[in-house]
Amino acid sequence: MGRVSRLSRVATEARAAYKSFVRRRVAVFFTFFFPILLIVIFAGLVRTGGGGTGLFSQPPGYYVPAYLAVVVLFTPLSRVGSEVARFREGNRFEKLAASPMTRGEWLVAQTLVNAALIALACIVLLVLLSATGADFRFSPWLVLFVPTGSVLFCGIGAILGALADSQDGAITASNGIALPLLFLSNTFLSPASLPAWFRPVTDLSPLSYFAYGVRAATYPGNHAGWPGSAAADYAVLLVLTVVAFVLGAYLIPWTER
Repeated sequence: MGRVSRLSRVATEARAAYKSFVRRRVAVFFTFFFPILLIVIFAGLVRTGGGGTGLFSQPPGYYVPAYLAVVVLFTPLSRVGSEVARFREGNRFEKLAASPMTRGEWLVAQTLVNAALIALACIVLLVLLSATGADFRFSPWLVLFVPTGSVLFCGIGAILGALADSQDGAITASNGIALPLLFLSNTFLSPASLPAWFRPVTDLSPLSYFAYGVRAATYPGNHAGWPGSAAADYAVLLVLTVVAFVLGAYLIPWTER
């Protein structure tokens, strides 16, 4: 009976989170339409990829992790971070703390909605990228990397939301972190385009292991970075995800009964 009640609480909160998401047009735009615009412009119209080390200098298939990262990174960071801050400002966590729901269940509900929407957006992006003629594989590893990456950044988003002093502060912090990560995590910029002394720094980014693994799985022969394979990259990503999610749930400003 307790398990059914727990599932019911998570499902109820997930429905509320979904309705909150679709009401925010900016969130819908950046989850579904902004990455599509990037693909249409750079993979469909410009068709860069003649070699070199600059931005968009590689073949379109090389950038599969980059296009997916736009969604996997930005959506959960900004959405979960802003939701944590919004709930705190409206004293909604205090009300939830008076109910049987736990902070972990609340974060699970938020994460399920974000992960489902991100998975849908990634499917659309992959189909569109394939339609442009990009050469890449639809690897089964994507079924693991995309949801795990989504959960990872939901956890980090919860941490940012808990530490920020306002909803605007949470959004600013998430964007301030996401933009550098997006371009310095072996996504849009190849390692060869970065100074040799800076390349090891990119391995400190959790997004790098998403990019390494997805590229190793979808664009074989172009894996660069530690630890060296899709399986090893996923193992690192999974460990980081567990740590981020547990810490994010712990830091949610819940008022205990």
